[in-house]
Amino acid sequence: MPIVSVTNFRKDLSRTIESVVRNNDTVTITTRSGNAVLISETDYKVLTETVSLMSNNSFMEGYKEAKEQDRSTYEELDWGEE
Repeated sequence: MPIVSVTNFRKDLSRTIESVVRNNDTVTITTRSGNAVLISETDYKVLTETVSLMSNNSFMEGYKEAKEQDRSTYEELDWGEE
């Protein structure tokens, strides 16, 4: 994760944003009053969806139950790949 000062971020704003969007980079921008983090929209959506799901008690209960199930009896699927 690159770390840049706000001054250098301003100088390379377009290039930095393009890199974040194309490569799903995460950039930490440092300032005197604190830091900020720049992430792609895709990463932001994934992050907010994860937080939403983890905040949903009924989803988490079902997830925990599914995770604890014995998978040794599951039938393997044939995906048709050779």
